Amino acid sequence: MEIIYSDKNIVACIKPVGVDSEKQMPDLIKANLGGEVYTVHRLDKNVGGVMVYARNKQSASQLSKAIQNGEMIKEYIAGVHGTPPEKGDWEDLLFKDSSKNKVFVVKRLRKGVKKARLEYVRISQGETYLVRIRLHTGRSHQIRVQFASRGYPLVGDRKYGAKDNEKSPMLYSCKITFPYHGKTISFESLPDWKAIQK
Repeated sequence: MEIIYSDKNIVACIKPVGVDSEKQMPDLIKANLGGEVYTVHRLDKNVGGVMVYARNKQSASQLSKAIQNGEMIKEYIAGVHGTPPEKGDWEDLLFKDSSKNKVFVVKRLRKGVKKARLEYVRISQGETYLVRIRLHTGRSHQIRVQFASRGYPLVGDRKYGAKDNEKSPMLYSCKITFPYHGKTISFESLPDWKAIQK
């Protein structure tokens, strides 16, 4: 775990793949900085990247409000199989089967179904296409499902159709932007993937 910024209110850090964002990460942060740590958003255990945590209840409330109001912008980089269009703005209806911990695209709204939207642009190509994604909604497994449902499963994401040998999905939280004390601040990090073309 790497801390990239901290003050008395918030801490921004890089969550490693394999670390739980709601339990293990707060404990790691406390071990480094002391004090209280509050989780305001999640990242799948098998996904790494930038996360922001609150260090007091007031900051947790403010960050949660920013998320609810759509003021926290989350961007990701993913490696996908297939050749997606150069850019896209996708909206789907997603249903999570909690017993299987799997999410499905469905055709109509009903109990448990949520709207999901993301935008993306292709940023490089090769054996694996890399895309940069902006989430407009934060649904469980959203990026993985929306790409897989169109025939572009994420590299390493065997749960949603990938047939390669990678150990975890090629997905990384690369940038978080949100209002903070009257300004807009961002924290950014790129994954250490050899496939990325700078």
